[in-house]
Amino acid sequence: MEKYPTSYNESMNTVLAQEVIRYNKLLKVMKRDLVLVRKGLVGEVVMTEDLDKLANSLFNNQVPDAFHKCGLLSLKPLGSWIQDINDRVDFINKWIAEGMPAAFWLSGLFFPQAFFTGAK
Repeated sequence: MEKYPTSYNESMNTVLAQEVIRYNKLLKVMKRDLVLVRKGLVGEVVMTEDLDKLANSLFNNQVPDAFHKCGLLSLKPLGSWIQDINDRVDFINKWIAEGMPAAFWLSGLFFPQAFFTGAK
C-alpha cells in the first residue's frame, strides 16, 4: 500500500491492492489447512471430517472445497491449479517489484470477468 497507494490518478493501484488481499487470503487458508492435514495424518491433531475431505481431495488430485471457497473458479485438477496459482502470484510479485506492467495478464487476475461485466 505504501509503494502503490490507491489514488484517483492511478486506478490500477487499486486493482493491485485488491489482488494482493485476495491472494494473501487464499494462501493463508491453504497454508493453515495443509499444516492441519499434515498434523492430522501423523496424529498430532484430531482428524475432523473437514480435514479428512481435504486429505481425500489432495490424494485424488482435486482442488479441496476449502480452497475453492476463497480461491479461483477453475475446473483444473489440483496439480495444474497449484501451478496456475504460482504463476498468478509470480505475476503479482513481479508487478510489485518492477512496477506496473506494459500489458496485463487479465485472466491472471482474481476476477477478470469483473472488467467486462461490471460484476463485483
